Amino acid sequence: MRIAIIQGAFLPVPAIRGGAVEKMWFSLGKEFARRGHEVVHFSRKVDGLPRSEVIDLVSHIRISGFDTPKSGLLLKLCDLMYTLKVRNAMPTGFDVVISNTFWAPILLSGKNRRVCLVDVERMPKGQMRWYQSIARLRATSTPVAEAIRRETPAHLHDKVVVIPSPLPFTPSESVDYQQKKPVILYAGRIHPEKGLDVLIKAFRQTDQRYRLQLVGPWDVAVGGGGKAYFDSLKQLAGDAAIDFVGPIYDIDALNKFYTDAAVFVYPSLADRGETFGLAPLEAMAWGCVPIVSKVACFQDFITPGENGLLFDHCSPDAVQQLAGLISRIQEEDELRQQLAENALKVRKTHSIQHIATRFLKEFQGIVGQTSQYNANEPVHA
Repeated sequence: MRIAIIQGAFLPVPAIRGGAVEKMWFSLGKEFARRGHEVVHFSRKVDGLPRSEVIDLVSHIRISGFDTPKSGLLLKLCDLMYTLKVRNAMPTGFDVVISNTFWAPILLSGKNRRVCLVDVERMPKGQMRWYQSIARLRATSTPVAEAIRRETPAHLHDKVVVIPSPLPFTPSESVDYQQKKPVILYAGRIHPEKGLDVLIKAFRQTDQRYRLQLVGPWDVAVGGGGKAYFDSLKQLAGDAAIDFVGPIYDIDALNKFYTDAAVFVYPSLADRGETFGLAPLEAMAWGCVPIVSKVACFQDFITPGENGLLFDHCSPDAVQQLAGLISRIQEEDELRQQLAENALKVRKTHSIQHIATRFLKEFQGIVGQTSQYNANEPVHA
């Protein structure tokens, strides 16, 4: 098959400036190519990356994009201008086109639009009704699929498929639980919707026998909450055993943090913002016990008491709940070991190879439908 991947306007591929979606499609593209498919990956051009190159059999074409603006309206405008440039640079004749921009499912040529799989990584906000002529709407989790169906007529519901995001790496090492350090890790954007104030308050209520490490960017340009918010967290942390590490974009370097940490806490408050939760999945693949908020998407792969723990982020005593779970996981060695061993199963269920197979099955369905459409299309003299 000929497969095109259209990445968004704001982050480059490879993900040298971060981005879970960028990491995912970079890895999946290489796996599709490894299996013999022709893959062309369109993404943002930034300094340090050439306009075009081939990486592990994938052809990369880079288009001038933008830094993420604060204004939602300006963001859509930037996305529009970028998508128009991608469309102009993009040939037809692809068997499948994967879209990660708002406008591509509307602006692509008719042939490319009919084979388009829209990658819905965030909760839809009314735009799904404009995507009726595409082939598939891929939801990253069950809550996202339900939201898509609420926005689309019933006859389009069979176009909605749930395929979870894969791990963006293939773990090459086994996990030695005895080498785990007394570290609680958070990795993600330093942003108010991530509930980091709840985490810091909860951590301060524990005996702090473990150390808390916060890894991620606070800069607005890369999705953070800004310097004022970052400074407020440092003030809240005070003299507690908390390290503000900053952003880490190199996968190997980030995996070292996962390897060292015993516990991973992701206290997101964004019920409609979180759509999957790649960071907890990555941590689980290195034997970290995940403690997450009760945001629905996490429950697609975390079962409380089996491979992780959940707290109710909407409860008035959310801080106390989280503090209790942190203390419990520190004190109960047997429970921590059991949860960590079960968490490690995501190495198989969410491997690049397994998820790539699920995508390729959908791609074959798109090819079959396209062939049927072409056969039924009237021939003009």
